[in-house]
Amino acid sequence: MAVFGVLAAGVVLVLLERGYRELEVQLAGLILRVITSSGVYVAGDRESVYFGLSSDTPFGLRMTPECSSVFLLLPLLLVTAVMLWFRPQNARRLFFSLGISVIAVILVNQLRILTIVGLVNGLGTDEGYYWGHTLLGSMVSVLGGAVSLVLFVWLATRRSKAEKQAAS
Repeated sequence: MAVFGVLAAGVVLVLLERGYRELEVQLAGLILRVITSSGVYVAGDRESVYFGLSSDTPFGLRMTPECSSVFLLLPLLLVTAVMLWFRPQNARRLFFSLGISVIAVILVNQLRILTIVGLVNGLGTDEGYYWGHTLLGSMVSVLGGAVSLVLFVWLATRRSKAEKQAAS
């Protein structure tokens, strides 16, 4: 049942992807409000966050499906389902690992957004967006996704002290 539950969660994420993007944009807006004082507006229904509103160069980011962390979460869900299939006795550890890794992926995507914002503020609209979105933002996503997957596997497969002592 757990395997099908995890796979169903993946299907639900894909089906509700737009609403998920709205939540990601809202989270980005909350973070930006905390770390900037230049004005932030979130248009959740348009999956957009606007920043620098009190500056000479306000800017808006629209989160498209490719920019969402949904598609970074799907491999984690698939790996969890496969591992649950082969080792259902490890369900508790797998769900813990999945939870930590999901948080890591969400934070990585927020870091990507903050990278874009920082570079737009620092280098200007055209150059900052290019470097922030195309190069550094993509690197943050790829490296963060890889780290999240490694973290998941490490947490899911490591043995506790009690297990190590029992094996000795």
